[in-house]
Amino acid sequence: MTDSKSSSPTALPAASPPDELALYQLPTGTYTTRAAFAVTGGSFRDKRELAATAVLIHHPKGDLLIDAGFGADVAAHVQMLARVERAPLSPGETAAHQLGHAGYDRSQLLGVLVTHVHWDHVSGLDSLRVPVLINAEERRYGAEDAHGAVWRKVSAGLEVREYEFDGPEYLGFGKSHDVYGDGSVVIAFAGGHTNGSVVVFVTLPSGQRYAFIGDLTWQMDGISRGAQRPWMMRRMADVDPNVVRQGLQNSIALRDVVQIVPAHDIGAYATIPTLPTTWGGDAA
Repeated sequence: MTDSKSSSPTALPAASPPDELALYQLPTGTYTTRAAFAVTGGSFRDKRELAATAVLIHHPKGDLLIDAGFGADVAAHVQMLARVERAPLSPGETAAHQLGHAGYDRSQLLGVLVTHVHWDHVSGLDSLRVPVLINAEERRYGAEDAHGAVWRKVSAGLEVREYEFDGPEYLGFGKSHDVYGDGSVVIAFAGGHTNGSVVVFVTLPSGQRYAFIGDLTWQMDGISRGAQRPWMMRRMADVDPNVVRQGLQNSIALRDVVQIVPAHDIGAYATIPTLPTTWGGDAA
């Protein structure tokens, strides 16, 4: 994939993250696929372990999780998928268990901000049982699409809080929402993979910026060499592959100024610390 129009932005949007803001990764397990199914040009001999990782945003106005990872009933959730979509699992500790083990005060958690509602991003809601932040397009997709079956099960009875894209274009993505009003966490509309899928941009006090791009690509190959999903997987997984392609191009254009994190690439989380053994809420 090439794109002569994509280039790094000359100026990044203003952000004033509070000193307390920090990120933590909560890996909840992996599932296995062949590289040939994950990325165009991948080998059938190359096995890929795809991450199911939640990310905790610690903010003085209240914390958020980006996605929920695997839940306690993940095995049952996989059985709800079409047979061709099932893959061997290696479940780890749920996000809920990791928070509890660290002594995290659950009252600090405003909820889970989902990049989209596919099973491997929402399974862990079965254990967290906290509010979900979602936009109207994604909520509609989850209610109507066959790929929303697990979402419908795990979100039953949960408070669902809809946010609106009330902000301008953000780093190539057409509309946005500033979660805390300080530019530290901005949700940008991406679409394409699902109707309301999003990218979550986070700016740390150090100035380091992250873009959690959900499933615009499953692996960093999509960023490093512009490789899309294989044709058949695009047909199966994306509601509009052309929109996904544009979102991927937008992400590639940012790679020199923003740390891009595809949701399922284990190595992409390497610079984000895990939860401290005893929670104190201090930046790592």
